[in-house]
Amino acid sequence: MNHQDLINACREDWHAYTQHEFVQQLARGVLAQPAYLHYLKQDFLFLKQYARAYALAIYKADSLADMRKALPTVQALLNSEVNYHVTYCAKWGLTESDLEAEAEDFGTVAYTRYVLDAGMRGDIIDLYAALAPCAIGYAEIGRHLVADENTKLEANPFLDWIQLYSGEDFQQSAAQGIERLDELLAEVNLHSQRGRNLVEVFRTATRMKIAFWQQGLDAIPAVI
Repeated sequence: MNHQDLINACREDWHAYTQHEFVQQLARGVLAQPAYLHYLKQDFLFLKQYARAYALAIYKADSLADMRKALPTVQALLNSEVNYHVTYCAKWGLTESDLEAEAEDFGTVAYTRYVLDAGMRGDIIDLYAALAPCAIGYAEIGRHLVADENTKLEANPFLDWIQLYSGEDFQQSAAQGIERLDELLAEVNLHSQRGRNLVEVFRTATRMKIAFWQQGLDAIPAVI
């Protein structure tokens, strides 16, 4: 089996994640600022836990080769991606202290702790299956948004976000992650119990990503 088998097995949830209303509003440039600011703060907290999960991949690895394969991602998350996120958030008036002081929302806790739990309970393949929806989904969203005629590419306050995830660097990184996941999945039969279990791990993680988008929309103050 490969990553596409995982996506195909939970197509409805995958569509709800990659085509979520949060993403659609962001693409049209109409997403409310409170929703986006909430997302940015939670995404910072998410990245910290995401780095922990990739560090767990080093612990779960059976060989030095597998340990080395996980290390660059941990380094990139802790250095480049977190630093970029802090710099980007400053443009929206958020300091690093603001980000660190933010409490984790339920969707953030649910996804990140699920990934860590899946990795602790299972092996390295379970961990990568739980991690996969994030990078694979963001890469698909990025490609879709730049190709979609409904995406507003001029005077869109969220254009930097669209360009980041549609850009060559992120797309190449996601492709490398997919290649690694497919290597791990190659020996697994989709229709075996092991295969079905991995599908459920991937499906649950995808549903957590849906909740992550939704909590941003839920942060918009109600109009009375």
